Amino acid sequence: MTPTLVIVPGLGDSGPDHWQTLWEQKFGAARVRQDDPSAPAPESWAARLQEVIEATPGELVLAGHSCGVLNIVHWARLYGGHERVRGALLVGPTDADCPEMAELAPPVLLMAPVPMQPLPFPALVVASEDDPYVTFERAQAMADAWEAEFVTAGAAGHINAASGHGAWPDGEVLLSEALHAWTPPEITRF
Repeated sequence: MTPTLVIVPGLGDSGPDHWQTLWEQKFGAARVRQDDPSAPAPESWAARLQEVIEATPGELVLAGHSCGVLNIVHWARLYGGHERVRGALLVGPTDADCPEMAELAPPVLLMAPVPMQPLPFPALVVASEDDPYVTFERAQAMADAWEAEFVTAGAAGHINAASGHGAWPDGEVLLSEALHAWTPPEITRF
């Protein structure tokens, strides 16, 4: 049985043309909706993610973008994960510890420090080589600390609608690979 996808948006809740919103519609995914998507806070954002996880039946795979990735890693730190969360696709992690964030996106600083411990579930980090919100090397260091697989998206900006990644078909391929990677071992694929 394929896990249910849980969309975990970042700042601004990912607009109508963002791949997260399009995937929510396409795959019938659950979605985390923060009370104030422009004011992140580790505790309250993690609590809302926990509510959505508890309310969504079956096995789950989280798909976070940008500050949504930070929400997932803070949630894992605060809640220790959840037995039904089988994995996460972490796209374009934003670096809340970056001093330049004060000019780029000041609210992201509220998510500092970035948790740098292993995640309690398999994860795949997808990073762009020219993301303005995280250096490629820092994204790789995050993936290493989280014990996650790491994939480059090439020079893809912030991997959002503004950088030309609306439907993001390449992301769907990565999502499919991730879902198959977390298929229970008693299932044989051909």
